[in-house]
Amino acid sequence: MTPDEIEVAMFAAFNDCDAASCPLTDTQKQILLQVVEQIQGNSTSGMSNIANPLDELTPDELEAFLQFVKDEEQRNRTWKVQLLNDWLLENDSGTVQFIRQRYGLQWLNRVESYHFDKYSYFEDALKLRVGDRIEVSNALWEWVQEDGPCKREWFPCIAIKVEEISDVYDGRRCSNDSSTNCVVRFFNGAEYEIQGMYEWNRYNWRWPQKE
Repeated sequence: MTPDEIEVAMFAAFNDCDAASCPLTDTQKQILLQVVEQIQGNSTSGMSNIANPLDELTPDELEAFLQFVKDEEQRNRTWKVQLLNDWLLENDSGTVQFIRQRYGLQWLNRVESYHFDKYSYFEDALKLRVGDRIEVSNALWEWVQEDGPCKREWFPCIAIKVEEISDVYDGRRCSNDSSTNCVVRFFNGAEYEIQGMYEWNRYNWRWPQKE
């Protein structure tokens, strides 16, 4: 669908809501339209992706926001979807209500997974899920050297299987020895299994980097 066709469809949906006696507020309509624009790559705020939007938060705001993201991921919920749901339903977002009040949807749309990489103390709180796009290093399958003939390169792929593996001794699960394995698929169709995604291979994959 073209952007114009999408916009027409969205306004038709708004009218259907009115007809069903469930009208949306102007704010809710604006949020939905801007999210669709972002998905289609038509957002006019694309140039602002160069800077890390997390740097714009105060220390207290950053601490609260990172804790919120970590808590949502531990509950196996996508933090950004949770915030958008709060905004659409006009629910209070608790400790991160300030995001809506001070920064708004434009700031939220700028935040990407790789922005969290800057904060090492975040401890990889973002969970890797099936369907996520990541980049993996050739160091997984060949010897690389920073100054040698074979240097580190990054290849885009998609996670098609994420599985937590736990060692079991005498019928008991040893949680301390658990690890996460992931099968990725490259754009040429080839698949590759990466063991210890968080435990010993974290250095060899990253969230997609935007120029």
